[in-house]
Amino acid sequence: MESNVPTPKPQPLNPAVYLVGAGPGDPGLITVRGRDILMRADVVVYDRLVGAELLDLCRPDAEKVYVGKEASRHAMTQDEINALLVERAKAGQSVCRLKGGDPFVFGRGGEEALFCREHGIAFQIVPGVTSSIAAPAYAGIPVTQREVASSFAVVTGHTKDEEAPPPALPVADTIVFLMGVRALPKIVAQLVARGDSPDTPIALVRWGTTMQQQVVTGTLETIEAEVARAGLKPPALIVVGEVVRLRESLRWFDSRPLWGQTIIVTRAREQASGLVEGLQELGARVIQCPTIRVEALEDYSVLDGVLGELDIYDWIVFTSTNGVEQFWNRLRGRNLDTRALRNAQVAAIGPATANALEQHGLYADFVPESSISDDVAQGLLEHGVQGRRVMIVRALEGREVLQEKLSEGGAHVTVAPCYRTVPDNSNAATARELLTAGEVNWVTFTSSSTVKNFVDAIGAEVIQQARDSFRIACIGPVTARTARECALEPDAIAPAATVQSLIDVIR
Repeated sequence: MESNVPTPKPQPLNPAVYLVGAGPGDPGLITVRGRDILMRADVVVYDRLVGAELLDLCRPDAEKVYVGKEASRHAMTQDEINALLVERAKAGQSVCRLKGGDPFVFGRGGEEALFCREHGIAFQIVPGVTSSIAAPAYAGIPVTQREVASSFAVVTGHTKDEEAPPPALPVADTIVFLMGVRALPKIVAQLVARGDSPDTPIALVRWGTTMQQQVVTGTLETIEAEVARAGLKPPALIVVGEVVRLRESLRWFDSRPLWGQTIIVTRAREQASGLVEGLQELGARVIQCPTIRVEALEDYSVLDGVLGELDIYDWIVFTSTNGVEQFWNRLRGRNLDTRALRNAQVAAIGPATANALEQHGLYADFVPESSISDDVAQGLLEHGVQGRRVMIVRALEGREVLQEKLSEGGAHVTVAPCYRTVPDNSNAATARELLTAGEVNWVTFTSSSTVKNFVDAIGAEVIQQARDSFRIACIGPVTARTARECALEPDAIAPAATVQSLIDVIR
């Protein structure tokens, strides 16, 4: 979307290789230093277990190179990765080598750093949160606990030669095996052979710290059968020791109210962060499928015209947070601020819009309890807009009901469009695939346009075929009415037209 305020570009890094620990999967666990380098690097060379959300932090012009490794399938060999890092750095580029977990904890970061040193390439190490600690923590298993475990060890469960004997087991109260799912029978046999009790508790944590986290617990005697029953596959780590018994008391991540629920959010990305974060905080796996995209107008003549005569308006009505931001962007482009509004009173439709105004130092004189156009118009008329000049700041495609009702009530209304919304099908294929597979629990709608565009993007037939497997939540009665018109009966309707109310009704 167009803005008159330039977005500062990240300062370039010095040409070098930066070995950055991305953390165990949860994008929020990357360090501040790691995030800073990721946002500034010319080239990002990343592994299989790096969360996709982290790649969104890269510069738009950054080159992203996938070098992930999976059993028997390598995008690049280690020698090729080493050569790539050196090649890019010698070309004068800054290279962020983004590695899952910590670069020096079974991450081959030492090998890559030594290769850089041998070829005269400067490098830096940015430690990351290792999965050996984080994944058990997200499963409610502390690797140490007073009076239970005063030591822990981290061991690789994977050897290059599958026929080779496993490495000697360390003496520690807690042992964490990384990359050991396929070697589980050998690990169990080795532990029993050294004298560990068959009742020793053991847990496997798959995709730890992510919304796909899966935990299987048992004992040395039962764990292989439990893993087979759960169908657990790599990637996963293994935790052995008495601390595993604490899981039921300390379980937190996968016991939240919406854990296991997959929820599609159809709101535009520019507006979806509050809804996405709120649902994720409650444990939901959120799939963003924006059905609309906010774009700049091709012609700002109407908005520029009203900005040139703000002193004639008695009321300015802001209908959305997007409207607030674009109005202010255009205002700042004229070197103006809130003083330009003079004595105009301000209405904000919805608390989110009111909060957006407050960010610019402006407090709304009227925030209607309902966002339905008829109710908003009635409230404004009760505030005495008859015979007054009223400006409505909205999208180009906004509904005409508010304007018509105010005009019928005697107000002199000017509509000032400051952005437009267009259909967005960027993630429709993913949503369609999940719906068809019956893997979606909820679809959320936050406006009539999200309903209509979702049906157009996914296909009415696909939605109806999957309809029995998911529920629909709408943000208010207007959106619910549109859903019904599209043969999608809502299962839940937020009583207030707010993101928090929508989250609450799903919960």
